[in-house]
Amino acid sequence: MNGSTTGDTDEREAYRLRIRAWLADNLSPRDAPARVHAIDYYTPDVLAANRALQRTLFDGGYAGISWPAAYGGQGLAPEFESVFLEEALAYVTPDFGVLTATTFHICVPTMLAHASPEFLRRFVPMVLAGEALVCQFFSEPSSGSDLAGVRTRATKDGEQWILNGQKVWSTFAHLADFGMCLARTDWEAPKHRGLTWFVVPCASTGLTIRPIKQIGETSEFCEEFFDDVVIPGADVIGGVNEGWTVTQTMLVFERGAGRPDGGAAASGPGPLAPDMVQLAHASGRIEDPVVRQKLARAHTIDYIGKVLGSRIAEMGRLGALAPGMAAYGKLFRGTYLPIRARIGMEIGGERAATWDLADPHGAETSTAYLNGRAASIAGGTNEMQRNAIAERVLGLPREPSFDAKKPFSQVLREANDWKGTI
Repeated sequence: MNGSTTGDTDEREAYRLRIRAWLADNLSPRDAPARVHAIDYYTPDVLAANRALQRTLFDGGYAGISWPAAYGGQGLAPEFESVFLEEALAYVTPDFGVLTATTFHICVPTMLAHASPEFLRRFVPMVLAGEALVCQFFSEPSSGSDLAGVRTRATKDGEQWILNGQKVWSTFAHLADFGMCLARTDWEAPKHRGLTWFVVPCASTGLTIRPIKQIGETSEFCEEFFDDVVIPGADVIGGVNEGWTVTQTMLVFERGAGRPDGGAAASGPGPLAPDMVQLAHASGRIEDPVVRQKLARAHTIDYIGKVLGSRIAEMGRLGALAPGMAAYGKLFRGTYLPIRARIGMEIGGERAATWDLADPHGAETSTAYLNGRAASIAGGTNEMQRNAIAERVLGLPREPSFDAKKPFSQVLREANDWKGTI
């Protein structure tokens, strides 16, 4: 995405020294290691403070380090971004929750691969300055895991498009400024060939965003209703009816190709599962040999996940990552995060299941356990990832498809007419 060289060691070390001086002068040191916050931590006020931090990075020349200079980035090689991430670990940096991933690691990298230069010159600097956070308007109530079964309709009207339909499971849409929306623009084409991506302002007239209250009394996901939402033709991402190609790129980034690894693979295994060790101490079980084995397994999961993520990110930077290969990272998380969550409950015992309400982190272990299966479902089930690996990487026969080559309007008519069998 940048076309820059990696620079020699002296250049990178000189860059490191400049970063250290700038960080000391412009950002606040952390008083504790960075941690994952609860969903309800993120509010408009919290995001406003982090937008200001993002603006500080932008003004200082440390936003979009590996993004093209033509669109507001610095145009440097990923190695320089890794240097910045390493040095910035000790400082408070912007944290937009899940919107960090959807904006900086998924949606905008997809835009950089497919959007017009005119759009990118207008939009990307707003992202880098903290003025534009982006969510995904992707899933729909009627299509489930069939990503190509989109029914949200985009109708051409002169130089603009009119959107009508519904989306769901859009993470942090109520806090975002824009959404990347997949809509159907040709109903007579097969389902994969009649799709187009649009960038939609979340404050658009006719767009209603409703947070979904979850069992934990938080609202991470939203549902959206599009009622004659007007989108300029300049805000199409990729070609009209070429949305499936854009989707394949997005899925690669969603699986980890867009995330800078910060030298994760080179940094070694790191400390022994710090959250689990703290839990073992709090439970008075740190000397228990069975607990020590569980700590070792959690640590192994952490390190293997880190190395796999680093490898996927590197393949993405080299342009060698296809959706099937990217599925390995998603399958790993869907398989082993539930195991790690269960380990936390086994180590913590009753302390993990009950906690002092005054402890802001007391519910984290049990919440991780209750949410443990989310990674095996959200963003594509484990079964879907195995299919992708089997068919696209291992070359096994594809599953039969009875609707992929039919006009999508015919698919819907046949679905409506189908009576089923007993």
